Amino acid sequence: MKLNHKNIIPFDKFMADMLYNTKKGYYIKSNPFGKNGDFITSPNISIMFSEMIAIWCLSFLKNQNLQKKISIIELGAGNGEMIFQIISIFKKLGIKAKFFIIEKSNHLIKIQKKKLSSYGVKWLKSVSEVITKNNIFLANELFDALPVKQFIKKDNFWFEICVKEDINGKFSFTKIKKNISEIEKKFKINLSKNQNFIEFSTESYNLISKISKKINNSNSCLLIIDYGATKEKMVNSVQAIYNHNHINIFDKPYLSDISYCPNFSLLKKIIENNNLFVNGISTQKEFLERLGIKTRAEILSQNASFTAKANIYYRLKRLIDDKYMGHLFKVMFVTKNKSSFNLGFNND
Repeated sequence: MKLNHKNIIPFDKFMADMLYNTKKGYYIKSNPFGKNGDFITSPNISIMFSEMIAIWCLSFLKNQNLQKKISIIELGAGNGEMIFQIISIFKKLGIKAKFFIIEKSNHLIKIQKKKLSSYGVKWLKSVSEVITKNNIFLANELFDALPVKQFIKKDNFWFEICVKEDINGKFSFTKIKKNISEIEKKFKINLSKNQNFIEFSTESYNLISKISKKINNSNSCLLIIDYGATKEKMVNSVQAIYNHNHINIFDKPYLSDISYCPNFSLLKKIIENNNLFVNGISTQKEFLERLGIKTRAEILSQNASFTAKANIYYRLKRLIDDKYMGHLFKVMFVTKNKSSFNLGFNND
């Protein structure tokens, strides 16, 4: 069978359909966040996470002298919790800003609007619609959910991993021989050097390309927070989550969250290919600790009951402990040119 046969598609196309199919896609028809969903993101673990991101944004504004002319743009805002807390803190401090959300899912937009309808937030369909100049783009757990291509090397030949559907509607993996140099030439990036397995998201590349056109001066930036690896050697990291448990990729079509672990070394190459500058990469633990999350926990726990205090520190542990999100999650700070601002990173 050829690659264009209707029953065989590249894995990224399969992933895109499972997650974003306009009628039954996982992110399109349901709210996957929280105890009743399949996973819980950092903003929903503790308010302290969003507070630290707000502090980082405010510090960036002060450093760039942009207190009165700034836009906060969240790329994929989930249930709207993080941007809600950022807006609340900005209002308390009297800092004026414009707030935007770029979201694919109409279902999630309804949830976000219910939470944010009275806060002046505007929704955009694409980064291309951004017309403001001084922007902070926030991407928390976004890139792991963008469809990813997979390639494997066998006997010095490269094959693209695809998905085959049989006559009974059952899915299975298959491989199609692929000239990897064609993709490398198209995107002007060396993917195959020292690799036996490749995960490459063309959608991530295209998104970063669009963002690079909007980060047109040193007063704009992108903050990426996601679970991911920093080793250059790539491995198969695709997983499916259903009801907070790992399952087989094909067990729950359209009902499970399919994601992968972005390789931050490759992400950096993509960013640099788009003429942007990576000012720092940190673990979530290091980033949040440098922003003062432990001090914030101490303040919140003052005069709190034992139960409330235990809850605060349990949630803190989930955010920064190496057994939870502390080491697995990474933070990357991107600007057009090298920035003097480095709060949260190990060159500060």
